[in-house]
Amino acid sequence: MLPSRHLLGLTDLVQFPPLPNNQTWGGEIAYLDRDGVLNVGSEDYINSVDELEVLSGAASAVARIRNAGFRVCIVTNQSPIGRGLWGHDRLAEVNSELQRILLEENEDAHLDVILYSPYVPWSNAWARKGNPGMLEVGRQIIDATEMGQNLSEFDYGKGYSPRDEGNSFMVGDRMADMKAGLNHGVRIFRCDQNIGVDDVIERVLNFRDSGDTL
Repeated sequence: MLPSRHLLGLTDLVQFPPLPNNQTWGGEIAYLDRDGVLNVGSEDYINSVDELEVLSGAASAVARIRNAGFRVCIVTNQSPIGRGLWGHDRLAEVNSELQRILLEENEDAHLDVILYSPYVPWSNAWARKGNPGMLEVGRQIIDATEMGQNLSEFDYGKGYSPRDEGNSFMVGDRMADMKAGLNHGVRIFRCDQNIGVDDVIERVLNFRDSGDTL
């Protein structure tokens, strides 16, 4: 079971906006959870655009990450789809509004890839965090896009061949995020859900910081 991608098919390759200051991408990715990292989370889910509240400092943090040469890949569990509470179109509205607000606050706060897992927790889906499936797919989408290569299938699952992740990192507010990042082989940083990514922005951009441990 593969993840889904916001507004696109997984193998669709669309040109990314250039990195700030005309930087050349060096291969590093910031994998970010969504709820509790970019926007205020809720135990009852973010069910509509009206419930979306972007965290203070999120846009500037994303911009700083991209200014440091990272591509940004959102990886978010969204089980309400699998539970039948609402569908992909509703989620697309929320994700689009999140991107709009971030860019309104800072023109460099672009989210290059938005992936989500529509599966329920008991599905044991590889694409659901704390499994690393979304990160595996995000890596291959970004690599293929940057190299202008066609992407027809994915190296995916327990036999995944690790790539050189360099200083790539995962930021999340839950243990599932930390497990997914650790299983993917990147630095992991757990943020305060009331602050979000801005809580750890100095740490993730300090490449001597090896991240958190479980």
